[in-house]
Amino acid sequence: MSTPFPLDTAIAPPTPAPVVARRAKAPAAEPAKAAVDVKPLSSRHAALRAFLRNPAAVAGVVLLVFMLVLALFAPLLYPGDPLDMVAPPLLWPGQDATYPLGSDSLGRDVIAGIAHGARVSLAVGVVAATLSLLIGVLVGATAGYFGGRIDDVLVRITELFQTMPSFLFVIVVVAIGQPSVPVIVFAIGLASWPVIARLVRAEFRALRETEFVLAARSQGFGHARIIFQEILPNALPPVIVTTSVLVASAILIESALSFLGMGDPNAVSWGSMIGQGRELLRTAWFLTALPGAAIVLTVLALNLVGDGLNDAFNPRLRGR
Repeated sequence: MSTPFPLDTAIAPPTPAPVVARRAKAPAAEPAKAAVDVKPLSSRHAALRAFLRNPAAVAGVVLLVFMLVLALFAPLLYPGDPLDMVAPPLLWPGQDATYPLGSDSLGRDVIAGIAHGARVSLAVGVVAATLSLLIGVLVGATAGYFGGRIDDVLVRITELFQTMPSFLFVIVVVAIGQPSVPVIVFAIGLASWPVIARLVRAEFRALRETEFVLAARSQGFGHARIIFQEILPNALPPVIVTTSVLVASAILIESALSFLGMGDPNAVSWGSMIGQGRELLRTAWFLTALPGAAIVLTVLALNLVGDGLNDAFNPRLRGR
């Protein structure tokens, strides 16, 4: 009655089952390993890629680089003093190949003035924006981090500067001091810092109670280290965007001052060229149009770069 053969056949089938299961699981291990090897992009790399994908921002960078190269190599391209009278007066653009953009009423080369004027206008814009950035960051960081009475006092000082029209304030400072490039830079920087201060203060108030700041305090870090090494790097993206706009505003303010005759008489800028050519606007319109076009292109480039940075640093706009 004993039947060993069926017992053997009943026991044999389970043996290949683990082999089949192992073969089925083996391909699944490779994607899991590949998924572990993939590293997510950091926020900076994602912002850079988003900025480079923005054609308007890239166009702004190209325009801005062209203006910077023109300003840097102006002494090599057009040596000598741009105020020298080297050509017949009132040459129109294209009339003489030696002076492709013509000459003004005193025989000064227009293209040499635009190249050398780029040095003054861009320098005023960058240095004035840097000065306002330093003042605004110090005031805003101190007010937003400490709060209390310090915040109240600094906010009142900021509001006092904001109640005064910026351009009139610059005119008063330049009129009191000597109309020179350093005085103009100081006046513009002193009038523009409240925008940065309010922005930095808002960022510090939002970040001062976050976990990484509390962890830094628990480790005994000083206030200066927490402000400049922990909070400030996380508050920089909107500040960088605003700084690009400040550079454009400083260039426009300097041009307006030079147009009104309050610029440095010993330096050539785009605004001074426009101011000197306004009397010949009907007969020689190119004397104001050409430096005006340089201002428009530079300000447009800065605004495009600022918008591109805003879209790149803002996570909500980055995915569009």
